[in-house]
Amino acid sequence: MNNIAYFEIQSSNPARDAQFYQAVFGWQFKLDENLPIEYYRIETPSIMGGLLKRPAQTPPMEYGTNAFTCSVQVENFDEVAAKILAQGGIVAMDKFAIPGRAWHGYFVDLDHNVFGIFQVDENAA
Repeated sequence: MNNIAYFEIQSSNPARDAQFYQAVFGWQFKLDENLPIEYYRIETPSIMGGLLKRPAQTPPMEYGTNAFTCSVQVENFDEVAAKILAQGGIVAMDKFAIPGRAWHGYFVDLDHNVFGIFQVDENAA
């Protein structure tokens, strides 16, 4: 457990960028209309992924990395979230359900890097 099992790409134009990655890598994208944000599921031959509407402006090119966000699969979302907060991390996006799949949320580490955690739960709603 605690494997990187999911990746995400943030985008200011998700539909455009889904076409880009599909053309480059052959990944398949499907808009998930059950979520409170614009979110495309990515099907690849290996790792699962998603492409979502960027929640903030894109940082300027010279301001550091503008990257994919990795999400770590955990056994218990709430326990790991408590550990993150106890170590000085902060919540970037509150825990939310991906209906029928998982609980997901985002945090900021001590160097302001965003990462996600998720707990698989078919009963998430």
